[in-house]
Amino acid sequence: MNENLQRYLDEYRDKLEQTYNAYFSQLDIPTNLKDSMLYSLKAGGKRLRPILMFASYEVYGETLDKVMSSAVALEMIHTYSLIHDDLPAMDDDDYRRGKLTNHKQFNEATAILAGDALLTYSFQLISSDALLSSDEKVQLIRILSEASGPAGMVAGQILDMEAEKQAVSLDEMEEIHALKTGELIRFAIFAGAYLGGATDNQLKHLTDYAYYLGLIFQVQDDILDITGDISKIGKPVGSDELNEKSTYPKLLGLDGAIEQKNQYVKKAFKSLHLAGADNSLLTELTKYFSERDH
Repeated sequence: MNENLQRYLDEYRDKLEQTYNAYFSQLDIPTNLKDSMLYSLKAGGKRLRPILMFASYEVYGETLDKVMSSAVALEMIHTYSLIHDDLPAMDDDDYRRGKLTNHKQFNEATAILAGDALLTYSFQLISSDALLSSDEKVQLIRILSEASGPAGMVAGQILDMEAEKQAVSLDEMEEIHALKTGELIRFAIFAGAYLGGATDNQLKHLTDYAYYLGLIFQVQDDILDITGDISKIGKPVGSDELNEKSTYPKLLGLDGAIEQKNQYVKKAFKSLHLAGADNSLLTELTKYFSERDH
C-alpha cells in the first residue's frame, strides 16, 4: 500500500471513530448493551465501507461533514451483520478480527440484541442528521434498507448458507456475493456520490463499479482463507473449507480465482473511467481491495 493511501485510511478511520464515539457518549441506554455494541464496533477492522463512501463523495463534493452520519450508520449495519454471522446458529465462530466474538465475550442473547440495536440505531442517525435535506434522508434510508434487507445483504446471507455443501455455478456465486458483500459496498459508493452531487449517469456507472468491487473483495477474501496469515486476517485460515462453504477457489481453483478477480478489476476500472472518477482515490482503493493481505 502506498503512503498516501495509508495516510488517507488512517485519517478517515480516525474521523469515523471520533464521530461514533461522540454519538455513543450521548446515548442513554443500558450499560451492558452499550458495552456490547461498542465492543464489536471498536474491534478493529479496516472501515473500508465508510472509507469508500468518503472517497466517492470527494470525487464530486467538498466537505466530508455531510456524509459522516451516513458513514457511521453504514459501519454499524456492517458490524451488526458480523455479530449475527458469528452466532452459533450461523457460522459459529469464536474469533473475529483477532478478538473473541461478541457472543463469546458477552453471551448469545446480548450479542443478538447488540446487533439489533446497531441496525436500528443506524437509521435513527440518518433520519436525525441536520446536514441532510428531507429528500436526501428518504433516499438514503430507502437505499440502505434495500441494500441491507431481504432483497440485499440478508438475501445473500441465506443464499450463502443454502449453498453450503452444494455445487454452485459461477453465476450463482456472483449473485450470492453481489448481495451478501456487494450491496453495502454499493450503498457506500452510491451514497457518497449522491450526496456529493453526482449526475444520474455518473451514479449509474458507479453502481456498476461497486458491483465489481464487491466481487473483488469477496474473491480476495476467499483467496486469503487459503493463503492468508491468521495473525493478519484475524480468523483461522481454512474456515470456509471447514464450514463447506462455496468459494471461488473451490469452484475455479486458486489460479482460476485469481484470474477471475483480475477480470473483475478490469471491469471496475472501466466503470470508474465512464463515471469520470478514474483519477480519484477510488482507483487506489480498488487496487488495495484486490491486493490486500488481511
